[in-house]
Amino acid sequence: MTGRPVTNIAQALEDTAAGHKDRTAIIEAASGRSCTFGELTGYVRSYRSYLQRQGVVPGDRVVLMVKPSIDFIALTFALFRIGATIILIDPGMGYKNLLSCIEKVRPVYVIGIPAVVVLSYLFRRKFNHVKKRFCCGSFFGIPFADIRKRIRPEPGEFAPFEPDARSLAAIIFTTGSTGPPKGVRFEHSIFAAQLEKIKSYYMIGPGDIDQPGFPLFALFSTALGACAVIPDMDPTKPARVNPEKFVKSLIEYGVTYSFGSPAIWNAVSRYCLEKDIQCPRLKKVLMAGAPVSGRLIEDVYEMIAEDGEIHTPYGATESLPIVSIEGREITGSTWPLTIQGRGTCVGRPLPGISVKVIESVDGAITVMTEVVELPEFEIGEIIVKGDVVTHGYDSSDEHDRLSKIRDTSDFWHRMGDVGYFDGAGRLWFCGRKAHRVVLRDGVMYTVCCEAITNNHPGVFRSALVGVPGGDGYQRPVMVVELNPDAVTDREIICSELTQLCREHELTARIETILVHHSFPVDIRHNAKIFREKLAVWAERQLAGTRWKRCW
Repeated sequence: MTGRPVTNIAQALEDTAAGHKDRTAIIEAASGRSCTFGELTGYVRSYRSYLQRQGVVPGDRVVLMVKPSIDFIALTFALFRIGATIILIDPGMGYKNLLSCIEKVRPVYVIGIPAVVVLSYLFRRKFNHVKKRFCCGSFFGIPFADIRKRIRPEPGEFAPFEPDARSLAAIIFTTGSTGPPKGVRFEHSIFAAQLEKIKSYYMIGPGDIDQPGFPLFALFSTALGACAVIPDMDPTKPARVNPEKFVKSLIEYGVTYSFGSPAIWNAVSRYCLEKDIQCPRLKKVLMAGAPVSGRLIEDVYEMIAEDGEIHTPYGATESLPIVSIEGREITGSTWPLTIQGRGTCVGRPLPGISVKVIESVDGAITVMTEVVELPEFEIGEIIVKGDVVTHGYDSSDEHDRLSKIRDTSDFWHRMGDVGYFDGAGRLWFCGRKAHRVVLRDGVMYTVCCEAITNNHPGVFRSALVGVPGGDGYQRPVMVVELNPDAVTDREIICSELTQLCREHELTARIETILVHHSFPVDIRHNAKIFREKLAVWAERQLAGTRWKRCW
C-alpha cells in the first residue's frame, strides 16, 4: 500500500531506549525478574550477534516458540534487527494444526522451548526445511540465558536490517475460527503503522505500565517506551486466567494500561467485585477478540480508576486496529439497542482507515467496480482499507483471491464479517458472514439473534446455528450454555427461552433450543465461538429424532 512508513520496529525500541536506559522495560510477574531498557537492548544485540554468527540472515524464516518472557521479547526484536521473518503460531491450536502450519511456511530455523525442539525431531517431514534448531532451555543446546552473558557484539558488527515497503517481518496465524488457520504476512510497514495507531489513538507511551493478556502486545508497549508486565498466566488459555494472580500484578506494579480478551476481563472483574478490590492506577483497558457486553464493561469500570477508559477495538489478524469505541458510549447509548437485537456497535473508523458495507457476495470480488455499496442501516459485508491492513496470506493465492478487492493501485480487505453503519457514522457488527443462517424466506444473523436469548438470566452465552433443512436451506437452532450458578431447572429455562424466541421478530422462527455444557472457543481469546462445530453437534443431536423444542 502506498504511503506507508517503512521502519524496522526494532529500531523504534533502540530509539526509545536511548533516552530511558535506566527505566524498567519488562517485568515477569511469575518470577519477579526484570530488566531495564538499557539491559533489554543489550540482550537484543547479544541474541542478534549470536544468531547471525550461527548463519541466520535477512529473509530466513524462523519459527519462534518461546514462553512469554524477557527472552521472548528480546529474541523477537533481535530477529527483526537481522531481517529474518518470524513465524508465530499459537501452541494452543493443537499439535496437528501446529504441524500443518509449520509444513506450510517451511521454516529454516527453529527457536523454541525443549518440547518444541523435540517435536521438530519427531516430525522431521513437517520440519524438512529446517537447517538448525536453537533450544531456549537447559535440556540440550546452548541455554539462551548464557548467551546474554557470553556474547558481546563487536563494534559495528552486523548493521541493522533496513526494510523496504515489502520486507516481510513476520507470519502470524489466524485463530482458525472459520476454517483452518491461515498465515498472514506482516511487512515491517504494517507493524510500524500499528505502532503509530496505538501511540496516537490510545495515547500509549513512556510512563505507562502495560500488562498485556496477549504476549505480542508487549512488543508494542516496549517499542513505545512503556514498561510491560508479563502476567502470570497461560496465554493459550485466557479464560482460565487466575484472577488473583492477574490482579495482584496489576496492583503491585501500578499497571496503567492493559489489553486482554473479554474472557480475561470477565474473570478478573468478577473477582474484583466479589472481593471489593480496586485497581486505582489502571487508567485504560482494551478488550478485543469477540463482542463485549455492556454488563462486562460496567463491571470493569467498577474496578479501575474513576476516570479510567475502556476501549473495544475491532479488527482481525489481517487488520488491527481499524474501528474503536469507548465504553461509556456503549453503556450510555448503544448497549440498550444491542440487547434488542440490533448488533454490537464497534465504533467509528480510526484516522486513515476507510470502511464500507457492501452487498454480500459468497465468491470472489475482483475489482471495486463489481461492488454494490449499501446505505445506512442495511446489513452487508464489511470491507476495509488502510495502512494497518495486511497485503495477503502466505503461499495462498486462493485465500488472497477471496479476501482482497483491487482498487486502482490499492486494495480493500474483506473482513468476513457482516454489519451496517448507523446514522452517526458508527459501524455495527452482526456476526461472521460464514455463520449466517440462510432460510427460504430470509437470513438470520448470529449476533443479533443471540442477543435475545442472552437476555435470559440463566444463559451464559448463546450460539445460533443452521442445520440442513432438507429443502436446500437451513433450519435455525439456538444452542445455549447455561450459567454455572443458574438456580432454575434446565427444562424450565428451555421452556422460557422457547417462549422468549417466539415473542421476538428476530427469533420467532427458532423452534429448537439445545443446551451444550461448554462451547468450543478459539485458542487466542477463548471468546470466539466455533459455531461450525456446534452446528455439527446440533445436527447429530437431532439426527433420527423428531424436531424438539428443547434438549
